[in-house]
Amino acid sequence: MTPYPTVDAILEVLLSGVKEVLGNRFTGLYLYGSLSSGDFDPERSDIDFLVVTDGELPDEMLPSLAAMHERIAASRSPWARRLEGSYIPRESLRRYDPQHAFHPSIGVDWSFGVNGHGSDWIIQRHILREQGVVVAGPPPQSLIDPVSQDDLRRAVQDTLHGWWAEQLRNPVHLQPREYQAFAVLTMCRALFTLARGAIVSKPVAARWAKQALDPRWSGLIERALVWREEDGIDDLQETLEFIRYALEGKAP
Repeated sequence: MTPYPTVDAILEVLLSGVKEVLGNRFTGLYLYGSLSSGDFDPERSDIDFLVVTDGELPDEMLPSLAAMHERIAASRSPWARRLEGSYIPRESLRRYDPQHAFHPSIGVDWSFGVNGHGSDWIIQRHILREQGVVVAGPPPQSLIDPVSQDDLRRAVQDTLHGWWAEQLRNPVHLQPREYQAFAVLTMCRALFTLARGAIVSKPVAARWAKQALDPRWSGLIERALVWREEDGIDDLQETLEFIRYALEGKAP
């Protein structure tokens, strides 16, 4: 499934567990994010996955899924706590509908539960459709409608002026070094999409931004590309300035 045997091993455990719990409600398991773009970094990346279900999952099934994820998290796999994914019904996956955007999910920073999926899932649907890795199930192109360039740009603007504008007002999530780097690389990708109407990986967008944006951001972007957990750098103030710059929407 991937070039990484330990990743494949945890995916086999995940697939087996999901199938056991969902039974005939299971439609497919897919990878997106860095594992589908080719920019996966074993030292820093998470495993982004999507489970497609046949219909909405009944409430009584959710505790069994939560228990399955708890068992995986307690395992000895190096990826045990680096799974981040959602369970979306087939009929809801075809196109993003904010009126039907609450689905079970789990992340590195949150426990399994039903959570709202924002307009950034327009972008995730595009990535899944165009680059998604099939672990099991039908081709993602048969499940997701094409996403237009204008829709991608609107989704980026909505995300910038929603979640990211809130981070400027209350930057508590940006205190850790990891999230400063994540924010900088995400802003690079947002600006690339606004400029080109396309989605590329964060490293590709960062390399583009170093060439296309004002040179004053080059050092910040380079540090985000090579960050390590204990690098002793605090780029919080410059990161906030870069988010403000992206919110202005002045893509090259």
